[in-house]
Order: sequence, then structure tokens, then C-alpha cells
Amino acid sequence: MSKPRPLAQVCALLTAAALAHAAPPNDDFIIAEDGQSRAIIVVAADASEAEKYAADEVTSHLGQVCGARFTQTDPTDPAAKAGGTWRILVGRGAAALAEPPVDVEGLGEEGFIIRTTGRDLVISGAQPRGTLYAAYTFLEDTVGCRWWTPRATTIPHRPSLKFDKLDARYVPPLEYRESFWFEALDGAWAARNKCNGHSDRLNAAQGGKHTYEGFVHTFYPLIPPDKYFKEHPEWFSLIGGKRSTENAQLCLTNESLRQELVKNLKERLRANPAATIASVSQNDCFNNCQCEACAAIDKEEGSPAGSLLRFVNAVAADVEAEFPHVAIDTLAYQYTRKPPAKVRPRPNVIVRLCSIECSFSKPLADDRNQAFRDDLLNWSKICNRLYIWDYTTNFAHYVMPHPNLRVLGPNVRFFAEHGVKGVFEQGAYQSFGSEMADLRGWVLAKLLWDPTRDAQKLIDEFLDGYYGPAAPHIRAYLKLTHDAVDAAADPLGCYSPPNAKFLSLSTLCTGLKHFQSAEAAAGSDEELLQRVRVARLPLLYVFIVRWNELRKQASDARAEWPLAGNIREVYDEFMRVAQAEKITMVAEGRGIDWLRAVVEQAEKQPAAP
Repeated sequence: MSKPRPLAQVCALLTAAALAHAAPPNDDFIIAEDGQSRAIIVVAADASEAEKYAADEVTSHLGQVCGARFTQTDPTDPAAKAGGTWRILVGRGAAALAEPPVDVEGLGEEGFIIRTTGRDLVISGAQPRGTLYAAYTFLEDTVGCRWWTPRATTIPHRPSLKFDKLDARYVPPLEYRESFWFEALDGAWAARNKCNGHSDRLNAAQGGKHTYEGFVHTFYPLIPPDKYFKEHPEWFSLIGGKRSTENAQLCLTNESLRQELVKNLKERLRANPAATIASVSQNDCFNNCQCEACAAIDKEEGSPAGSLLRFVNAVAADVEAEFPHVAIDTLAYQYTRKPPAKVRPRPNVIVRLCSIECSFSKPLADDRNQAFRDDLLNWSKICNRLYIWDYTTNFAHYVMPHPNLRVLGPNVRFFAEHGVKGVFEQGAYQSFGSEMADLRGWVLAKLLWDPTRDAQKLIDEFLDGYYGPAAPHIRAYLKLTHDAVDAAADPLGCYSPPNAKFLSLSTLCTGLKHFQSAEAAAGSDEELLQRVRVARLPLLYVFIVRWNELRKQASDARAEWPLAGNIREVYDEFMRVAQAEKITMVAEGRGIDWLRAVVEQAEKQPAAP
């Protein structure tokens, strides 16, 4: 069995093959000539729902690309067996027609093969998603299709489509991949870009996904204080000598509590047969139990993760017999981030390590992130299913420059190289229009599927494909903000303020000049102009929320003011673009109406001259 290649090599093979049109005709696989189809698509009648959907996607996209009508049939059709016919064999059943046979074993749940043999092109893979991912890889890397966002795609026009031999085999290193950005949750987009996370709106035809029962912070959903505290205060955290449910946790050494939690969890799993993972995880706060038993374990283990993991292991053992296909997921988050000294996760336990304390303009290899990096390395030594909860937006200000693009590639690669099996990239998940949301959603999906990809090349590819002639100016703006945060040397957190050092008046004004050039390059293309104007909103946002301060800075420095002199005019311009983009949120839990209150407050203050 051949060793799976890194997908970067797979892409190079497929792309080089697609460009090799000068090869002798006898060596070409011909799909279409002059707008006429020359190949048929074959999929077995008993193929899985996802395999049939893959065949439909290949048929539909080839029709759009070539301007031809392609026929889809099954292996029993005489046309599928006729000599001299180019055949695209989709799925394991159809792949059996290939001569010589193609080995599709050893591909896990999502690995695939794309291979030409004679006049056959095999597009096949593992169940449930492998064939679907093979189809999308072929359409991307050989045909040239791109799905930037659910609303923006690139479908090339190639009336004559032929290529030299293809031979690719790939198994993704990450079993769980979620680019948790608002538009990236769309089911069709997620399938095409090979995401499979809990929040992705994927149906069975699109390959399904990993489904959680209770996604995170489930202690109180599983043991509601309103239901249990009165009769069982001992089930909850002992803080300062008193049992409490206020911003607190559970008493993880209480056996009767564990039995009740297991009972409740089993009831939830019976009601959710699609679940493959169940969360048993701490609340989103501190105040872990300080009772004598819990404290003794945490002292012995050198971390509060000790009592947590012993508790979760016991729950996982109780659940396993009835639900052998369900893993129990818990967090290594804030006070439980440091791994325990002795206890080890059971095989059916997932630990999700959270990077919330990191500086997000610096890669994990940087000294600023050493503490998290050390914890990751130590967890990777003891945990067979280590997941990462990573943070890729500013939750306090979705619509604000957040220059973290340079670390995305190095960090995902670091995760994969150190045994991580799943990554949840939390972004701005509540609304359209967050800063560079479309770019981040797409780039992260590509990196999660193949961590060896060059992130900067992916960023450049997106900019060119999405912004067209305006791309050089958007690229210059991104370089400006990333250089500024590096020069400022401040940590870039996921709650950075709008008056962070890197957001100087000089940087903001220079950024606006780049966008003036970008709008000029976009010309009269209204769709492209809207994309450029959405990308400009973060700068307007900072000017609005810091209006009087920045006006005074400009006045003191005798600098030219780059916008209208009236905050209301700038706000109205912001809102026209935001409403066209359907932006509803400017922060986690904060609607766009908040900005109006900011404007009204600024208008009450004396204006700078």
C-alpha cells in the first residue's frame, strides 16, 4: 500500500496534470472538446448518499465549466462498459470497474484516491466522506473551481478539458476540522472546503459531520442548580467554606453527583442518536471546588485538571458500554489548562485544550506563547485524542482590524505535528461582515484539511480570486496592519481594545489611502466595490469609536483629517455598507445598534478644532 502524500504534493500533481494539455492525445484523459462531452460519469445504484451527491457535484460542475451536458449512469449500463469510452468512476462501487483495480483500503473515514487508469478516472474514498472529498479535490485542483464563500465562487470556462495522468492518495491528519466563522457554517460551502465540525450545517448527502451532545460548558446543563441545589448543595463547588452555584463548578469527587450526571447524559444521548461526541466540561468561569477531597486530588496531580479528568474518565467508563461510538469531550481551559501529573485520559476521552491566553499575533513558537506551548506538548504526550479550541477573532470588536493572519499557518502546522487530532477555530460566528471573515474562513478550512499548505500562498490566492484588480491594495493594507502590530510589540488578545498601540492615527490614515486605491481599481464593478467597502469597515469602525480622541490627535499634529468632519456622516456611510452586507453584530453578544449610541455620545462632547 502506498504511503499517503501530503496534500500540497497531491495538489501539485493534479495541477501539473491539468496544465499538461500539450501531452500526446493518446495519453490525455478527455472530458470535453469544444463544448461537447467526451466522458460519462458512473456511480453505482447502491452507492451511499454521499457518493451519489459527489457524482452529482462532478456532473453539475463539469457542465458549468465545459458548457456541455454530461451523462450519469451506473455500472450495469452497457454504455458504462463500452470500449473506447472515457469514464469518471465515482465511489467504491463504480471504482470496481477500473482495470487494473484500484486499492481503496486503508483510507480511514475521509481519505481518498484520484487516479487515471487507461480511459478511467477513479474518484473514490473511504466512508462516509472520502469520495466526496476526492470529488472536490479533483474539481479544485484539476478543473480550477473555487468556493471562496457561499456567495462567491470561481467556476472557470473550459470548453475543452483534458489532462494527463492523475495519481493521488491522501488521508487528512486531523479528524475534526471546524472553521467557525458565520458564512463558513453553510453546509454546501463546508462540504466543498472539507470541514466536518459540529456547527457546520451538513446533511447526510454532504457527508455528515461530528455531532456533539452538548457542545461545551455542560456542567450546569447536565446538573441544573435550579433542580438540584436545594436538596444536594454538596454536589456543587465549595468556595470559601460555602457551597455555591454562582460562577462556580461541580464537586467532582461526589459519587452520587456522578451517578446522576451519567443518568442525565445517557438520557440525552438516547434522544440524540446522531451524537458521536458528548461534552462533560467545566462552566465558563473559575471557582472549582475546594472541598478536602477535590483539593487533595488537585494537589496530588499538580493541577485542577486532575480532579476533572478523573471524574470525566469515570463518566466515560460508565457510558462506554451503551454508547461505544461516543467519545466524552472535556476542556483543558484556564484553570485546568495544565495537564495532570498522574491520571491519563481513557481512550474514549477527548481533551480540548484552549488557547485563550495566547498572544495571537505571535506563533506558538514565540516566547510569549511558551506557557501554552508547553502545556500543549505535555498534553500531547498523554492524550491520544487531543483537540484544540483556538481563537481567531476579536470577540469584543468583530469589526476591527485583527492582524493575526501570519500565525494561522504556523500554528495549525504546529498542532498537526504534535499529535493534535481535531481543531476548532473559533471566529466571528454571529454575523456577516466581521473583519476579513471570508478570507479567514477559507484559509483556515484549507489549512485544517492540509496543515502543510503555505498559508501566505493561500492568502494571496484568496485575495486575487476574491478582490480581483483590487487585491494588491488589500494586500498592502493587511501588510500595514500586521507590520504595525509587530512594531507595537503589544500582545494581540481576542479582546483587544480599539485604542491598541498598533491602531495609531498614522496607520489608520495610511490604511484608508490603500482603500482609496482599491476602490479605484475595482472601477464600476458594484459587487467588487461592495467587497472592498466591507473590507474597509474596520478602519471606519475605529474612527467612529475613537472619534474625538483621533480628531484631537490630528489637530495637535496638524495632520490632514482623512474623513468627513462630521461623525454622523461617517457613521451613515458605515451603516449603508453594513446593511447591504447584512451585518447585525459588532461584538460577541453586541448588536450593531450599539454603534449608534457611541455616535450619540461622541456628538455630546466638544469637537476638536
